[in-house]
Amino acid sequence: MRRKHTSQGLAVRAIAGTHAVLLAMDYPEARCPGLLGFGIHRTDHTEEEAYWLSGTKVFPSANPGLAPGSQVPTRDHPIQDFSWGDYSAKPGHTYTYRVVAFKGTPGAPVPVAQVKVKVTAESPAGGDHDIYFNRGTGASQAYARRFGNRKPGAFGGAADPAWTWLSRGCAESISDFVARAADSSWGLRVAAYELHEERVLAALAAAVGRGVDVLILHDADKTSPGPQNRAALAAAGIPDARILDRRTSAISHNKAIVLLHEGEPCAVLTGSTNFSLSGIYGHANAVHIVEDRAVARAYLDYWTALAANPAPKDLKAALSATPLPPLPPNPGTVTVFSPRRQADALDYYAALAGRASGALFMTFAFGMHDRFKAVYATGKAPLRYALFEKLLGPADRQGDTDAAMSEMIRLRRMVENRFAVGARIPGDLLDGWLHESLTGLSRNVQYIHTKYMLIDPLGDDPIVVVGSANFSKASSDANDENMLVIRDNGRVADVYLTEFMRLWEHFAFREWAGRANAEDRAKPRFLDETDRWWQRHFGGSALSRHREYFIS
Repeated sequence: MRRKHTSQGLAVRAIAGTHAVLLAMDYPEARCPGLLGFGIHRTDHTEEEAYWLSGTKVFPSANPGLAPGSQVPTRDHPIQDFSWGDYSAKPGHTYTYRVVAFKGTPGAPVPVAQVKVKVTAESPAGGDHDIYFNRGTGASQAYARRFGNRKPGAFGGAADPAWTWLSRGCAESISDFVARAADSSWGLRVAAYELHEERVLAALAAAVGRGVDVLILHDADKTSPGPQNRAALAAAGIPDARILDRRTSAISHNKAIVLLHEGEPCAVLTGSTNFSLSGIYGHANAVHIVEDRAVARAYLDYWTALAANPAPKDLKAALSATPLPPLPPNPGTVTVFSPRRQADALDYYAALAGRASGALFMTFAFGMHDRFKAVYATGKAPLRYALFEKLLGPADRQGDTDAAMSEMIRLRRMVENRFAVGARIPGDLLDGWLHESLTGLSRNVQYIHTKYMLIDPLGDDPIVVVGSANFSKASSDANDENMLVIRDNGRVADVYLTEFMRLWEHFAFREWAGRANAEDRAKPRFLDETDRWWQRHFGGSALSRHREYFIS
């Protein structure tokens, strides 16, 4: 949901996802001298609560001397930015945000303009697309304040509230989807890379016990994850007759479950989330459920083809016989399955990205392929965001690492491009900030595991590409992969965009802190009292482009 209002020269646009509401502000540059920042007051009409939202920065001359990790109301210490994310929003709740522009002095801010905007946060289950994101930020100030950086499960085992906080509905959505298969009239077809999380396995075992027609196709690689999958399935009591080994692909990388009723597919659960502790609770992931019979049929046909364990050349020939969607895709939801004979699916995604005219947003769990480097170097969109697990992927590190790093540095220095890389705040790196620890659940991927692309998400014709594929050559011509291409669905675009910005802002700051010198690291706790902060948001800068896109 999007709403925009203007009053007294102050414009505010609210973009509501499920657990996040983005607020974009604009104020005439000629009126900005003396602007201390923006205060945000939130009224939750669902829970009948009203209060000023809080931040972590204070004016040095009005510093109340707070303990590390403390927060202050934005009424007294306003936000010095033209955008803000409310990441404490709750699905389905209706909020009124009153945004106030303050001038005056740091010790006595004076309101000079204000705007109210009312929005309702999306429900994860809505329409034909149900979308759930886990927290993906176990290494955070919020986790440190709530749980003291202890490993989830350290207190209370399976009942530890840290699991629920990290899941944020992701684990529950998988269990609930499986539970929809109520009796023998229902069926489930599972295609999994990693399948050893106890809650998911318990749900599948319970479905078998209800007489549901359950068949599980898993990656049976002899080294990993095959043995772990097999051991976990056996421990859960799932009979061997229900388990099919997938052996002929490079990696059987799907994370999908098709729901059938009376033999007919009716819905599919997909996304980037492996059915493992790390996938559900460790690094950032999404579960995406499509309530569309045609899409579910496509997934069932794909599952059936994989279950026969065809020779790679035969599978590639069969999947390549299905043409890729047109450019641009037709409105609605279409599917792309791999492996194909060539990396034409990768070419297709890159061509879509290159069509972005307003803004492009992408996540990269294993580095940026050359095709996308070209898009970020020459694309038309004046604003291009990217979120990385690591700036260099495995392919970059196999060649000339110095040259690859130089290329990425060149790309991120372009004013159109805004990159962020997964990071945390260790030890006492920042004065006034709590130490952040990783959950210890993930080995290969610590932060970003999502695979999605947003093309002009705030425009009238947004495109969202999401699924299991890492936007790599192998994901197109070697691995079992599935992707959704969704056009002209503003709700889906808003949900993905708000979550993208939540993670981007989280990691961009932490990456900066890790690179900054000691003098600069001492500053994040303090607001600017020199009347210069707002100048960076005008004049064609990266921040100016961000302000213009999100408010327009």
